[in-house]
Amino acid sequence: MTKVLSITITWLFISCCGLFAKDINGKVYEDNSGKKQPLIGANVFWHNTTIGAATDINGDFKIEQHKSARLLIATFIGYMADTIKVTSDNQVIEFVLKPNTQLEEVVVSARRSGSHLSKIEPILTQNITGAELCKAACCNLSESFETNASVDVSFSDAVSGAKQIHLLGLAGTYVQMMTENIPNLNGLATPYGLGYIPGSWMEAIQISKGTSSVKNGYEAITGQINVEYKKPYNSEKFFINAFASSSGKYETNVNSSVLINDKLSSMILFHAEDMSVSHDDNNDGFVDMPKTRQYNFINRWHYKVGKGYDARFGIKLLKEDRSGGQMNHDNSMGDKYNIDINTNRFELFSKSSYIFHSNKNASIALIASFTNHDQKSEIGWRHYDANQKSIYTNLLFQSNLGTGDVHKYVVGSSFKYDMYDETFIGNNTLANIIVPGFFAEYTFMPSKNFTALVGARADFHNEFGTFFTPRLHLKYNPFESTHIRTSIGKGFRRSILLAENTRYIASARQFVIPANLDLMEEAVNYGINITQYINIGDSRKLSISGEYYHTQFLNKVVTDLDSNPNQVIFSNLNGDAFSDNFQIEMNTMPIENLELTVAYRYNIVKETINDILQEKPLVSRYKGLFNVSYSTNMKIWQFDFTAQLNGGGRMPNTSSLPVEFQKPLEFDAYPIFNAQVTKYFRWGSAYVGAENLANYTQENPIIDSHNPFGNNFDASMIWGPLHGRKIFVGIRFAINRDEK
Repeated sequence: MTKVLSITITWLFISCCGLFAKDINGKVYEDNSGKKQPLIGANVFWHNTTIGAATDINGDFKIEQHKSARLLIATFIGYMADTIKVTSDNQVIEFVLKPNTQLEEVVVSARRSGSHLSKIEPILTQNITGAELCKAACCNLSESFETNASVDVSFSDAVSGAKQIHLLGLAGTYVQMMTENIPNLNGLATPYGLGYIPGSWMEAIQISKGTSSVKNGYEAITGQINVEYKKPYNSEKFFINAFASSSGKYETNVNSSVLINDKLSSMILFHAEDMSVSHDDNNDGFVDMPKTRQYNFINRWHYKVGKGYDARFGIKLLKEDRSGGQMNHDNSMGDKYNIDINTNRFELFSKSSYIFHSNKNASIALIASFTNHDQKSEIGWRHYDANQKSIYTNLLFQSNLGTGDVHKYVVGSSFKYDMYDETFIGNNTLANIIVPGFFAEYTFMPSKNFTALVGARADFHNEFGTFFTPRLHLKYNPFESTHIRTSIGKGFRRSILLAENTRYIASARQFVIPANLDLMEEAVNYGINITQYINIGDSRKLSISGEYYHTQFLNKVVTDLDSNPNQVIFSNLNGDAFSDNFQIEMNTMPIENLELTVAYRYNIVKETINDILQEKPLVSRYKGLFNVSYSTNMKIWQFDFTAQLNGGGRMPNTSSLPVEFQKPLEFDAYPIFNAQVTKYFRWGSAYVGAENLANYTQENPIIDSHNPFGNNFDASMIWGPLHGRKIFVGIRFAINRDEK
């Protein structure tokens, strides 16, 4: 059987190689005042591949035929690119390149930045493309921001592997997380949801800062993060990404799409990961990272009828098991401190739209989803079992007022239902949250240099009554290369107290929750961003972006870790709470194929804790980022390096603990270095890299780790990395769709 399998694989490999054996011949000329002259050293390559060739001294080239690519592109610095569709294997290709006289045309042959600000949207929106995601291992959404200066991701505690996100200096609970504009990854998914979206499934990520559009709800206080999955109609026929790391993590991602006919297409995405190796590099007796096994599956469909009706729908299934805790049984109680977290998640989603034939600017859309999230957790002697059922619908109608695009509007209604059934240390809590709402948004764009976006929504909460959410965004270009954006608006969110604070379950702290605690948080956010684009060459630009955002809380659930190190005390804000965020970022491509990003961000995050206005603990005050990415000609090799400097911050007060368990009042700044080398082939790519090259880890992250059932045990005081240097390798293989 093994021999037959080996022969079969060999035959398939030889057969596949044979598909690329034929050559296409051609010549590249330059148009010199109407006369054709051979162009030496021009680049010729197949569209969306790394298969290329260069012309010789006579302007001739020879390139291997590709199985699926049909568009052949020729480029040369100072000339406009040209594209020819190849119709037969024996076709002789002739390019005639014309000198470039317009700056915009040069960009066709330049390398586009993998992360860039939208020049059109009035809301400050950063787009992270698939190219940017490939600069790092990017196993899941939590690792997608390593080259991003705006978003921080860190561990929540030292035992469960839970991660949290920060934007504008505040926790991810104030960020509206969405997948394809469907609010998601909230409630029970807050601690571990960043690991539910594999990196190779993502087509792009959009990060919007400040209060965003009212179309998606009232919950975005510091911004929105929206993930776009791969689509069946434009994705690879088949793709596989295999990954392995020195930490013992192995994962496989597979997606396959099929065009059933000219109206219907479908796609399957599958993810499997396994980490079954226990590490205790700091010798505290606890596993540094929990063992994790996850299976993740999506089946999505796309149905399109002409230019009018469009429908997308699908199903998503996830099963994840985490286990960790102590490596052995040598604690004083004689029992082992275990971590067992089992999650099963089921999602249905649909998006349908219709464009009216009588008015191409008018359309109606319906977005709907259902989620069932079931989680059973054993963290030491504490048990937290919970179930969340969610229903979300959003009906939108958009059109123009009059002719042209000067006046646009969107009106609609949404409905949100969440049911929480939580059991914590034997105490059961039920919550049913029902929120219907209505919204309207108007866009005024009298010219390409000015846009005003004003929106408002009214929501009717079954627990907290009616509340009103106004928002305003302005974009002004005083010059073509200068973009100014300002925004102001309100945001609300209903805190899901236990689900969003599971990090403190991994401690001996007692939960102190007042019976009359107001769980509805309210804040105002305003900010300004100025982006300047500067030409530094025929085809290259420098962008410099500076911004300031302020978040002012009107009501907030305050988490007090200072009053008593053996308690976590929840209360409503009695005083001031705010966040100031300053950031400057520069992106440039100083020479061809070399991309640089340099950024610095400073946070001031304060809230009134125990009647004292002070810094929020465990939040880094600043972040410095340096990223460099270089690819060789025709992108055969790519080299990526990222350096971060994460600033220090305040630690919770532990002065009442025994001396041996007390922590300093401050934590220090620390560096993180990541690097990756990628080699591209006709069939895909292979990559090798390292994370945390300096091998920096937080020292003694767990308080009283040798007595986890004692009164002083605490694994929640986390501000830095828990795992040291990690080496990883991976391979990506793709069969692309035929060009049309």
